[in-house]
Amino acid sequence: MNNGCNRWQIINRLHLVLSATIICIFCLVILATGLVASAAELPEIQRRGYLTVAVKDNLPLLGFKDANGKLQGLEIDLAQRLATDLLGKADAVKLQPVSNSDRLSVVFNHQVDIAIARVTATESRSRLVSFSVPYYMDGTYLVTKEAAVQQLSDLANRKIAVLNNSSTIAEVRYYIPNAQLVGINSYQEGQAALENNTIAAFAADGSVLSSWVQQNPQYRLLPTKLSTVPLSVVMPKGLQYDELRREVNEAIARYIAQGWLKERIKYWQLVNSQ
Repeated sequence: MNNGCNRWQIINRLHLVLSATIICIFCLVILATGLVASAAELPEIQRRGYLTVAVKDNLPLLGFKDANGKLQGLEIDLAQRLATDLLGKADAVKLQPVSNSDRLSVVFNHQVDIAIARVTATESRSRLVSFSVPYYMDGTYLVTKEAAVQQLSDLANRKIAVLNNSSTIAEVRYYIPNAQLVGINSYQEGQAALENNTIAAFAADGSVLSSWVQQNPQYRLLPTKLSTVPLSVVMPKGLQYDELRREVNEAIARYIAQGWLKERIKYWQLVNSQ
């Protein structure tokens, strides 16, 4: 009987040792493959002294490089203002330019602390990341250079360019059902069509078209907004990031209440679609 009990005790101990070994190996594999979250919680951000932010560097008025190669724009201003509030100085931020396809993944994979890169908050995206309260309400507008086009009804039976596979297609069809839609693959193609007079108008994001109007005095935005979408700061999910999310949300709420965001939107001459 004692021999049987001793045998079971030895087997149980072996199981415990084996389980512990497997756990250790699993942890080492995770560390080796870089799967452990590296995005910092707020206390760690404050301890290290800087905030890492993914931004755009090719989107005039929101995030772009000036003639000297310095990042500028509304979203750059916001990143620096958040750094001031969280860390005490505007330059306590490391800006990391990203492509559109990487704007969510760099936050989800914990490569940066947050992203401020013209990201629209949607329900499907919120399953992967968290969103702040909106800092800017973007939307779909129509740009034209024809003096005779003053309102949507003036575009009846006229050609309007829209980005292929975009939600803009349904919006234009709803507001101007008898318009002739012309599918294009890029903003550059849309502007070329405007210049060549092959279309009467181009429907796209107001934040993008605002820069066109600044650069081309003959361009005009029609006053009717076809849609409204919220641009928000992208933040990581998880209870450990609650304090960071709360501080960012409270800060943006202050910027709205105090008029700072409105002033910066006006400074950059973005269409005010609030």
